[in-house]
Amino acid sequence: MSGKLEAYRDDITVADGGWSTLLQARGVPADAPAELANLTHPHLVEALAREYVAAGARFITTNTFSANRFIFERRGLELNLDEINRSGAALAKKVAAETGALVAGSIGPSGKILAVHEVKEAELVEAFSAQAAALAQGGADVIALETFSELAEILPVVEAVRKSTGLPVIASMSFDSGPQRTYTMMGAAAEDCASALEEAGADAVGCNCGAGITTFLPIVVALRANTALPLWVKPNAGLPELVDGRVVYKQTPDEFGHHIPALLEAGANIIGGCCGSGPEHIKRVAALVLSHKRKKL
Repeated sequence: MSGKLEAYRDDITVADGGWSTLLQARGVPADAPAELANLTHPHLVEALAREYVAAGARFITTNTFSANRFIFERRGLELNLDEINRSGAALAKKVAAETGALVAGSIGPSGKILAVHEVKEAELVEAFSAQAAALAQGGADVIALETFSELAEILPVVEAVRKSTGLPVIASMSFDSGPQRTYTMMGAAAEDCASALEEAGADAVGCNCGAGITTFLPIVVALRANTALPLWVKPNAGLPELVDGRVVYKQTPDEFGHHIPALLEAGANIIGGCCGSGPEHIKRVAALVLSHKRKKL
């Protein structure tokens, strides 16, 4: 394990919040991938990164979640993905370098299902290795595979990304199914995911997105019971609602923060937010993390 993540086995720190939802609320067109803002609205991307750092985040994820060839091809876009990914990492690095925060190069799933042969494993490995390489060139310190739901997709990508970049890998899946919401939509149990991801060579494992922070405690408990690796935990700020044709998340920073102490007690090491969470949510998280650490002294 790289020292960049090994230090968090017995420590707690703060990650950032959502990107796409925030950028769209600030003027990035909703009819195009938010990742294009790295080229068209870099000032907005940099400004949001600065707000997250100011709020207390020590991990800044790049605005590159969907910048893979599968998603862009599905949307009929022929753009320079290497440039989008490098720019996303460089914008985050510019801000993080001023504070010592780490840049987590964000890679989301392909949107394809390996189990029904919509894509070949070799195609996944090739595409995600290329995305990870561009993120590394832009200055990413670690690679964060986020919101995956199929073990068959994420497992080969963990190994491939480590080999192609030499960077530590955070492997985070989205759990939103089953009686306690501890299964992915593809039926993978959190406890099985933790063990499999560690065996595949992940440097940290975790959970993000999902059905909102109110459902995350059983997930974190299951993950922690099956791995000693650092846990990356980034829940949504509630569930999305459609208001006047616009998707909004109504959970306030205080409501979000109400659930943070239990997640810390359950073993979360790197904790932030996903969709709907913004700098004010992360500011609240940072205050609660500091309070938790003081209580442990």
